[in-house]
Amino acid sequence: MSAPALILASGSAVRAMLLRQAGLAFDVRDSLVDEDEMKKEFAASDNWADTDALALKLAGEKALAVSRTDPGALVIGADQILSCDGRRYDKPRDMAEARANLETFRGRTHILHSGVALAKDGAIVWGLGDRARLTMRGFTPEFLDGYLAALGEKVRSSVGCYQLEGPGIQLFERIEGDYFTILGLPLLPLLAALRHHGIILP
Repeated sequence: MSAPALILASGSAVRAMLLRQAGLAFDVRDSLVDEDEMKKEFAASDNWADTDALALKLAGEKALAVSRTDPGALVIGADQILSCDGRRYDKPRDMAEARANLETFRGRTHILHSGVALAKDGAIVWGLGDRARLTMRGFTPEFLDGYLAALGEKVRSSVGCYQLEGPGIQLFERIEGDYFTILGLPLLPLLAALRHHGIILP
């Protein structure tokens, strides 16, 4: 069988939903990239000095990993990292960490760094990084208790412990940036790149 014309190298249900809703036909592959190891290498390298670059690097490595096994296909890789007051955050390991992270974010502005890349035949052919700034309101401990009780383990599925398209919107007082970037896939520039590469009509 021939490789699909377009592949999403991500297990993110939200990214897949965005592409489907945009009318794209694609397949999904797990890149199997060891993100933790890449982040360690990044932190130890003088060549990669900022979180924007890390998000784009991870997106590119995911796309490349799948591209090498699917010749001729155009592969989308994407990644998102949250930073707050100079510290990077990963998805919480448990509910206690989710609570602690939300208590840290409360009343502060954090940044979502999103990267997206296209690879073909083992080479990056396009990439872009974008960021959004989100300010959480000073919610009460009672609100936080209710929020965590209502969402349960779902809060652990995103790095910020929220889904902006759901009840997580109640956490915020101000949002600056592109909606799709916040969801982890800068969609408008990606669609422009896909038109350029002949995947969708111009």
